[in-house]
Amino acid sequence: MEVMVILVPLALALGLLGLLAFLWSLKTGQYDDLEGAAWRAIADDDLPPLPPAPTPPQIERG
Repeated sequence: MEVMVILVPLALALGLLGLLAFLWSLKTGQYDDLEGAAWRAIADDDLPPLPPAPTPPQIERG
């Protein structure tokens, strides 16, 4: 039962921390554009792969 003295305040502190983090995310506009992220995830804006770089000519010594 002594462990409840530690666990209950710890649980309340973590809950308060989570609530504060959620309120901060609301205040900073994290949920303003919910559809934009979905469209950016499926947008096909990948650049085509670059052609391989040419190799320099080999100098023969002999």
